[in-house]
Amino acid sequence: MSAAAVDALFAQVTAGPTPVVCLAELDRRPEGEDFPTVPVGALELDVNEVAAALFESETDAFAVPVPSTDTLYKALKASVATLGPAGLVDVSRTFEGLPEDEFPEVRACRTFAYRLALSFWYEGARARPMTAGELGVALYLSDLHRYLRDAWYQVPRRELMLSRALHQGVTAVPTESLIRLGAVMSAELAGPAKERQREREWLYKQALPDYHRRRFCFDAIRGMRVQPAPLIVRFDSGGYTIGLTPPPGPGGMWQRSTRAEW
Repeated sequence: MSAAAVDALFAQVTAGPTPVVCLAELDRRPEGEDFPTVPVGALELDVNEVAAALFESETDAFAVPVPSTDTLYKALKASVATLGPAGLVDVSRTFEGLPEDEFPEVRACRTFAYRLALSFWYEGARARPMTAGELGVALYLSDLHRYLRDAWYQVPRRELMLSRALHQGVTAVPTESLIRLGAVMSAELAGPAKERQREREWLYKQALPDYHRRRFCFDAIRGMRVQPAPLIVRFDSGGYTIGLTPPPGPGGMWQRSTRAEW
């Protein structure tokens, strides 16, 4: 690649302004808790209370197509306004004991509550899980060795290898560029046929030129839902960064959406 081409490539990945902050100081989790609370008016709801309120308003009916996090938050606020504080306490006690293996709608509401808790992880920002495409890009940009598909699943301790590779890859480019490249990877490898067939943007083809490596990285991470992954953080004042790695969601799994679920 010529020097001019290299200059043009890096001009495309220039990071936008990101606030200089300490994420640890913005962490909203109460001391000793795994998850932050979700603010609704004057109330701060835990994950079970959020899931119970969503269950009462039949928010699980929104599961197809997958709703945005903002849609879920509006539904939550409406349900809490209807239930009131006392009603919320009652339904939360009942909901806590409901088995999700018998009631799919219970599992759906707990998954939605998990998403909302992640969204409000940081003060002055919103957060979400990394998409399968973003994680696939991070693996591609790491020095993870190439494997044949069948051989990869026989590699011992591959979870540790993936963890190291993800940590390396997410810092290889600005977060904005990771998001941009991840959206194209998801469209190419998991989107509708018309999205897969469209001409990919210039940066994607330059930064990730090897189709077979793209496919390997995307499939490796999408099939490993027990693999921890960090949050994408979007500051209210503008700019993005990589956050900490949250606990898994319902069923001990991390989410692997192909679309950014803000």
